[in-house]
Amino acid sequence: MPVELPRRRLLLVHAHPDDESIGTAATMARYVAEGAHVTLVTCTQGEQGEILVPELAHLAPEHDDTLGLHRAGELADAMAELKVTDYRFLGGPGRYRDSGMVWGDEGRRAVAPEQIDPRSFWAADLREASDHLVEVLREIRPQVLVTYDENGGYGHPDHIQAHRVATYAAALAAVPTYRTDLGPAWQVAKVYWSATPRSVLQGALEAARDRGDTLFDGVTSADDLGFVVDDADITAVVDGSDHIDAKMAAMRAHATQIDVHWPYFALSDRVGQPIWAQEYFRLAAGVAGPADPRTGYETDLFAGLDV
Repeated sequence: MPVELPRRRLLLVHAHPDDESIGTAATMARYVAEGAHVTLVTCTQGEQGEILVPELAHLAPEHDDTLGLHRAGELADAMAELKVTDYRFLGGPGRYRDSGMVWGDEGRRAVAPEQIDPRSFWAADLREASDHLVEVLREIRPQVLVTYDENGGYGHPDHIQAHRVATYAAALAAVPTYRTDLGPAWQVAKVYWSATPRSVLQGALEAARDRGDTLFDGVTSADDLGFVVDDADITAVVDGSDHIDAKMAAMRAHATQIDVHWPYFALSDRVGQPIWAQEYFRLAAGVAGPADPRTGYETDLFAGLDV
């Protein structure tokens, strides 16, 4: 018999430890606080990440190659801050390795490196990887699934692969005759892609410039950062204002990857980015629920569902 879970169930698919805290931590914390079951599936342990803490440089792949294990611990600490108890690695810890990335010629979009480790997530067989997620989808039976868009936000190959796996797995999980050994079929009602609206990031850039902040030196347009979408594409905004402290604590838990200085954080590129309590999404599948008449956006990812 299936395990009895809360009526509302949210499942998120992210590529590496820290991605969840940067993009969806406030949403995760809010739904946990509201009694929903939140499941995080992380596709790799982030073995190829650049390390911001000098005294931990020995963890790098060219030295001890133990960064993945360390980042798994950071993920556990971050989930404790968000009070998320159900978090897993796709196919189990270490099944898929971080593929790494390089910046494309224009410097705004990540691309896969020329040499790819055969163990990497980018090199994974799509159906095999998707079947691991099918099993989780059929176990948890989430009404809502969150992942990246087809570009993986900014082009990282693991983000793109996470999008592909989540999309394919959601379709396969709903087929009653497909891999019945992975559990009874389950149809995800709504699929969202996390997103950053152009106007929001542009406003943050201009406000920072007006205050004299220097973290954005050299960045004049939101488009320079390479991951914004048109405002018209946004369909939902989740207000996590009551959980911004938990979001920042979760981000700080990923100390090898994120440098947090409210109201900004920076990754290895040292380009400051705002920390938002409001997190934005695009509805990719399913039917939109009632929107806030003041903004035209859904304010609840479960809007319109009978749960």
